[in-house]
Amino acid sequence: MLPGGLTTMKPATPEIQKIADQVKPQLEGKENKTYPVFVALVYKTQVVAGTNYFIKVSISNNECVHLRVYQSLPHEKKGPSLTSYQTGKTKDDPLNYF
Repeated sequence: MLPGGLTTMKPATPEIQKIADQVKPQLEGKENKTYPVFVALVYKTQVVAGTNYFIKVSISNNECVHLRVYQSLPHEKKGPSLTSYQTGKTKDDPLNYF
C-alpha cells in the first residue's frame, strides 16, 4: 500500500459497525431523515494524521450510503467525525476515495 493510499476492501467488523453507529446521528442531521436500517458491510482505511474510514453502509434492501469518517489519534480523545458521504448508492457500487 502506498503511504496515504486506501487499503483493500475488508468485511466490516463490530468495531467498524460501532464507528458507523457513532456517526449515524451526524448523517441523519445532515440528511434530515432517520435510518432504521444501518448495517456496515465493507470498509477501507487511509492513514493520515489519524485514520479515514470509508464505510459502505446498507440502509435498505439494495440502497447504501458511503461514509467517510475521520478518527483522530487516540491522545486527542475525540470521537469519530463524519467528514463526507454519498447517498443513492447500491450494494454493487465500488467503494472509492471521495
